[in-house]
Amino acid sequence: MKANYKNWMPKGMIRGTLISTIVLCASACAVGVGTIIGKVLLALTILSALMTIWMFLMYRAFSYNGTRQMSKQIIEGVSSYVKIPDGGVGLDVGCGSAALTIACAKKNPKARMIGMDRWGKEYASFSKNLCESNASAEGVSNTTFQQGDAVKLDFGDETFDAVTSNYVYHNIPSKDRQAILLETLRTLKKGGTFAIHDIMSKSKYGDMESFANKLKDMGYEQVRLIDTTNGMFMSKWEASWMGLSGSTLLIGTK
Repeated sequence: MKANYKNWMPKGMIRGTLISTIVLCASACAVGVGTIIGKVLLALTILSALMTIWMFLMYRAFSYNGTRQMSKQIIEGVSSYVKIPDGGVGLDVGCGSAALTIACAKKNPKARMIGMDRWGKEYASFSKNLCESNASAEGVSNTTFQQGDAVKLDFGDETFDAVTSNYVYHNIPSKDRQAILLETLRTLKKGGTFAIHDIMSKSKYGDMESFANKLKDMGYEQVRLIDTTNGMFMSKWEASWMGLSGSTLLIGTK
């Protein structure tokens, strides 16, 4: 049995845009590309075809079975910053298919990791059962999984020895994603570590340098913002065409 971490670019989305491209092309041919409607349909066909190609290239880059394996590189990179003492517990917010949860559990075999996700309809291929199956396939027994909401975590203050997350919060509709970060950090014990990776562009997160300084003023230590688009996980060019510009790793100790 092999773990199936899925792909951050679902096949269903690629299939949907491909079908749309074919339908639009057929419609343009049916009405005639020389007509106004035909020209509009042809333009939409081209846009749909370009979107399909972009999604396919994303799928290929993210694939755990391909040559680029960007997803795997990011997961391994983020998990390397997650340090949990023996007997401790870590939380992975928005665990998806449990790739990061399991990677952290492997690196901290004498600790326990909890993977939490809402597993919404928009990510129907991800589920608690999938996470548990992947943990079993990887031979990892120090993980548990549960449903929850990142905006309002069902955990008390200072519950965990480490908290982590990867490409989650930018997907949550919010005018204040820094508040979501604080909600996650609320559950971190004094002395605990955090490693949170996301698209922390100014448009999505606001001024993250000020936020890092705010954490320091609150007593957090070793707070760092690491640009992961400068060769750490991807190149600037990759980040640009993939829509991942602003990808940043926020790490530190409470």
